[in-house]
This record gives sequence, structure tokens and C-alpha cells, in this order.
Amino acid sequence: MYNMQSTTRKSLVSSITLGAMVLVTSIVGLAAEGVSRPNVLLMIADDLCWRDLGYQGHPDVRTPNLDRFASEGMRLHGMFNPAATCSPTRNALYSGLHCIRSGAFPNHTRLYDGTKSVFTYLKEMGYRVALQNKDHVGPNTSYPFETIQGADDLTVTRQFMTRDKEQPWMLSYCSNDPHSPWNRGAKGAYDPDKITVPPYMHDNRATRKELADYFGEITKLDEQVGALLKLIDECGQRENTVVLFLSEQGCSLPYGGKWSLYDTGIRTSTIVRWPNKIKAGSQSTQLLQYTDITPTLIEIAGGDPTKVDTGCPDANGSRAFDGKSFVSILRGEDGRIHEHVFAQHTTVGVNGFQEPYPSRMVRDTRYKLIRNLAPENVFSIGGIHKGEPIQSWIEDAKSDPKLAKRVDWLFRRPGAELYDLQADPFEMNNLADDPQYASIRSGLQSKLDAWMAQQGDRGLETELLAKTRQGKPDKP
Repeated sequence: MYNMQSTTRKSLVSSITLGAMVLVTSIVGLAAEGVSRPNVLLMIADDLCWRDLGYQGHPDVRTPNLDRFASEGMRLHGMFNPAATCSPTRNALYSGLHCIRSGAFPNHTRLYDGTKSVFTYLKEMGYRVALQNKDHVGPNTSYPFETIQGADDLTVTRQFMTRDKEQPWMLSYCSNDPHSPWNRGAKGAYDPDKITVPPYMHDNRATRKELADYFGEITKLDEQVGALLKLIDECGQRENTVVLFLSEQGCSLPYGGKWSLYDTGIRTSTIVRWPNKIKAGSQSTQLLQYTDITPTLIEIAGGDPTKVDTGCPDANGSRAFDGKSFVSILRGEDGRIHEHVFAQHTTVGVNGFQEPYPSRMVRDTRYKLIRNLAPENVFSIGGIHKGEPIQSWIEDAKSDPKLAKRVDWLFRRPGAELYDLQADPFEMNNLADDPQYASIRSGLQSKLDAWMAQQGDRGLETELLAKTRQGKPDKP
């Protein structure tokens, strides 16, 4: 079994160093063969549910810049987060590794020492690399990027993009929008009385007010995206820049997605634009994960992600990525990257948590299995379980038995949840105890068991190690 303790990790330092040397040789050698290396711009939202965008069909939210951008690139409908909070999600995105294997599984977390990131790989390939605004990742040794402050002033961003015309660049632009509190969007942009409340939320005045403020901040995010795309054009770099937009996990309203493994939380709205390489207006429904993005960017930059030593072994001793390159999908080719996608959620260390409530998820194109590993406990954290609108929901539930069950579900869930996403896209009808679905549940459980074993995931035992993976990096 994979030992997660830091003392064991330290014993790998010498082999990690050797692996890094092999990595540099393999990647730089491939990049030096005259392969064109485009610039890379990642645009990452903060706590945005994938459904809450104009081009995704939302009836109220106005996102004209993202709508136009979606028509210029490929929409990846099957992209999923590996976690339901910001820091694990971002560490997985940049490392190409799932969260428990990499050590970055609670919120406010960090990778195991010696683990590489996409910034490391592309920098070794001759790119200059930077991150603007929110990072929420660590340790610093895994993330050798320049830091650009500020979300709205792109003066320094322009300087970074145009510093050296001969050197390709990668920038991860990480907005704070639409993360709560929703006080940065234009006030009054959305009338609470006229917006649409999704069927998985309780429709009352408090919910409508929160949604209206949240929608306003999505529009602010859209303005930032428009400014970035305009900047690329002004710098004359549109044709040779791969631009990727990611919506991240869902919002912090009850059932809004954050802190849950429902699709509102782990499905990601994704667009990739690369003029003359990716067909404008194209779409794919193939299952993908954030862990696939770093291998994909390495291949786009001229490297071979299958030869990379990540510096972080899995429980079987493999040091390869968990993710796979999906360049073939961007080219419009057939072929499946994954049969299943996986995710986890750790409550220990989340603001306001009371009892451990670990969850794991496996999903195919139709069915999803969620395992709540401590169902005897109460799921209660800050965010969705305290303040508004949940207090108003609790009050309304006193005279509404149906709502009372829905509120109780936020705090107490069974050990197993199974959903037919084709028939029940909002995941409101649990089929886990239905004998007609016993074989489906069993099949998904075996896939989940195998993934947990590969990750070195010991369930509740792993959950209780969460605080050791937060805060400052381990001392050498």
C-alpha cells in the first residue's frame, strides 16, 4: 500500500532528481526538432457552475464575450473536475495528477515535495510562464511561475506577452469571479424577481437575491475574458495562441455545486480555441478530466507527455501522469480517452467543518456512483450549511415536507448514491437501493475501488490526514 507520510516522500528525493533530468532531456529534445510552439493562455473562473453561462443555454445570465469565444473554438462537454474545492482542483489541473496521489486533496493544500507542474514542464521547454491573480497552489518549488497581480489591469499582462517575440509564453489567468461574496459585479444588473431559479434549489426571496448577485459577478468575469481576448488580438498573437477557458467547480449556494460531487460541482464548461488548428464551433462529448490538460499542453508545445516523470509515484510505483493528452480530440479525431472519470471531496480542513465526511465518485457517460464514506456523521461546513439562504430554507421547510427532505439531504446522505444522468440530469432520484440497477452499481463500485487503490486512498483514514496536507510545505 502506498505510504502517504512525508517521511516516506523524502526518501524519494534522489530518484526524483534523476527523473527530472530525464524529463528535461526528453521534452527539450522533442521541442528542438522544429516543432512550432504556440503561446498558451488558460482562463480559469472561480466557483462558477458550468450551467450558469449564456452559451450553455442559461436563460438569464449574459456572457456575450464567452458566447462569441465558444463559437470560435471547440466546446468540451465532457470535462470534469477531480475535486469539489478550489485548491485540490487547481493542483490537479497543473500537475496532471489526481488529488490524493499528489497529496493535494483537502482545500488550502499543496503537492508532495518534488512533484512537477505544467509551469515546470513548459519552462524547461523554453517557455516563460506566469500566473495572474489567484494561485491557491503549492509548494513554491513545484510552481516556478512569475506572479502578475490584479484581475482587471492588464498593463503588466501585456508586458509579459510581448516581452520577447521569439520566446513562447504560458499564462494562467485566474479570476476571483464569481467567488462569493458577490460584491464585485454590477449592482442591479439582474432583477431577483425576473431570474430563473434552477429546480434543484428552493425558490424564495433569499435564494433569488443571492443568485442575482452571483449572476452579476459572472458578467464581470465575462468582461475580463473579453478584455483578455482583445489583448491577444492587439498584441498580434491570436493565430499562434491556444486559449482555454475553464469554469471550475460550482457556486457556493446550497446544491450550487461547490463541496459536492454532483455534476453542478464537478462538471466544467470548457472551450479551447486555436485558430487554423481547431475547427471553430466544433464540440466533443468525450469524457475528460482536469488531469488531462497538462499532458495535452505538453504535446501541443512539442513534447511527449508519455515520457514525463511527474516526480510523484502512484501506489503501483508508476510516475506517469494520471491524465492523458486529448490533442486527438482537438483535431477532430475519433477515439475515447477515458471510459470513466473520478472525483473526491474532503471536508476536514474546510472552513466550519464539524465531522469528517469524505466522498468519492465514479462516472461514465450515463451513470454516476457517489460513495459517502462516513454516512453516520453529519455533513456540515461553513458555506452551504450556515447563513443565507440555507437559514431561510430551514424556516420555509417547517411548513413544506418536500423541502424539509431536501434540506435534510444537505446534511445527511446515505453511504451510496446512484444516478441515471440521462433520465435525471439534476441527480434528484437516488437509485442505489433499486435492485434493477444492482449490476450497474456493482460495476461502478469495482472501478472506484481500483482507482482508490491506484491513488493510495484509504478512505476515512486518508481523510483524517487532511490537515497534514494544508499550510506551509514540509521542511526538508
